[in-house]
Amino acid sequence: MTTHLYLVRHGETDWNKQRRIQGSTDIPLNDTGRGQAADAAELLVRRHFDAVVASPLSRAFETGAIIAARLGLAEPATDPGLVERSYGDAEGMTGEEIAVAFPDGHVPGRESRQTLLARAMEALSEIAVRFDAGTVIVATHGAVIRSVVNEVAPGTADSLATPIRNGSIHSFRWDPDRFSAELVRFDDPIEEQSEAAGRYGFAYQNPLEAADPPGQV
Repeated sequence: MTTHLYLVRHGETDWNKQRRIQGSTDIPLNDTGRGQAADAAELLVRRHFDAVVASPLSRAFETGAIIAARLGLAEPATDPGLVERSYGDAEGMTGEEIAVAFPDGHVPGRESRQTLLARAMEALSEIAVRFDAGTVIVATHGAVIRSVVNEVAPGTADSLATPIRNGSIHSFRWDPDRFSAELVRFDDPIEEQSEAAGRYGFAYQNPLEAADPPGQV
């Protein structure tokens, strides 16, 4: 049966504000980010949910915990498959620093897009099976959400003008029996309002998601 998954991007951190690449580095929410998580919770409270699952990185886990508390749900379970894409040696750098350090675009230790997608889809599929026919909030990260959107609705998030802002919500229907997923339209009132919550779009914050160099995907 179909499981509904609502993917929420974590709230702002100081590194988001400074436009530094975070990736697998565990940077906590700042006060703005906690407010964005609370704003997302106020939108989500309009609907019934069965559980919250989160990336174990603190910025996503706290986002999920803030939402869970507002909705009267248990503290989020965690799944390592939901962590942000690793950006290797670029983590902690700004876009300007990256351009100087890696002029050819090749960043040592950066996780490939295929690897990211494979683990994210596996994690979400397992969540869909665990909560079969339920509705679950998944607190995760920008590159994870972008990879899943592009997989199930090709081209939707290819344009970097497409915002995946801090605190934004993106909903999916997941059929674990057929191993298929469907992106729910972004004109859902929850999604439309939540996209305005973050100060900056994901692409503005993360220049390494603009493009991978040839041969590095």
